[in-house]
Amino acid sequence: MSAIADVARLAGVAKATASRALSGRGYVSEETRQKVIAAAREIGYVASPNAASLVTGRTKSIGVIIPFISRWFFSEVLESMEQALLDEGYDMTLYNLPAPSPERERVFDYFLARKRFDGVISVGVALSDEEVTLLHRLGRPLVGIGGPIRGVDTIAIDDVAAARLATEHLLSLGHTDIVHIGGSKDDEMDFQVHSNRLTGFFAALRDAGLSTERSGLFFACEFTMPGGYEVGLSVFGDPRTRPTAVFAASDEIAIGLIVAARELGIQVPADLSVIGIDGHPYADMFRLTTLEQHPRKQGRFAVEALLAELENPTPQSEDDHLTVLPTNLAIRSSTSGPRQPHGS
Repeated sequence: MSAIADVARLAGVAKATASRALSGRGYVSEETRQKVIAAAREIGYVASPNAASLVTGRTKSIGVIIPFISRWFFSEVLESMEQALLDEGYDMTLYNLPAPSPERERVFDYFLARKRFDGVISVGVALSDEEVTLLHRLGRPLVGIGGPIRGVDTIAIDDVAAARLATEHLLSLGHTDIVHIGGSKDDEMDFQVHSNRLTGFFAALRDAGLSTERSGLFFACEFTMPGGYEVGLSVFGDPRTRPTAVFAASDEIAIGLIVAARELGIQVPADLSVIGIDGHPYADMFRLTTLEQHPRKQGRFAVEALLAELENPTPQSEDDHLTVLPTNLAIRSSTSGPRQPHGS
């Protein structure tokens, strides 16, 4: 098997120089680095991660815990994090974390505690005090995405503010008969995403002087296109009770609503305005007005924060530090002012 000495000999450099060039640690000119990489490729040399770990104390591996893999937001975050880590020479080990259960306990008690990681990123998981304490005891940097976690640097959007802005957009167009279609409290996501978006919706209505006490302002559904489609058929089916505008808690729900409206012969936006939250790639195809939350940017920021902590560790604190990332309103043709009655 080829060794670092063979690489150094072929490249015409010292063994220590070849090691620095391949590890990325220490200064080596770009010309020399390329010469060493070419030599390593020619003889099929692969650096041993175990050997590198003994020298640097690093495993070049990051553990990631996440509640869902197939849902759009989480898959976008994961893909972004994986690319950012690969660019820095790190591997990623993924743990699909279930709700509180013996399986979840095993992830913390065995995999995260006994396997060697340089750091851990928690995506959309509201960790319990016991889980946070266990992770802090490992002495490894921990970064979160989704909401505040005790003693952890986290990245999130303000779900209440985003929902308020989406609703205010509909109000600014002249709509007063607005409903919210989103996740149910029985299927609440971590960090109360469903509840926070409902809270923002109600706050915008109250600020506009509209009642939030009447029934029929909120309808629950799954956070999916089929979920939005199914509820849309029910909510829009009776023209006597049909709203003029809908704030959907996600773009996928909103797209399902648009499909349901089209099937019922309802014109969007002439008869019905629809706005969502996310910035889903399908939003442009359906001309959906939405609040874009940029999950790929959140993933990159999380990796950058973790690697920065690895390079310059800060004293552990019980205080959490939440970085709130902005959303932006992307206005397309799914929203307009309400249709005026004939003769007005």
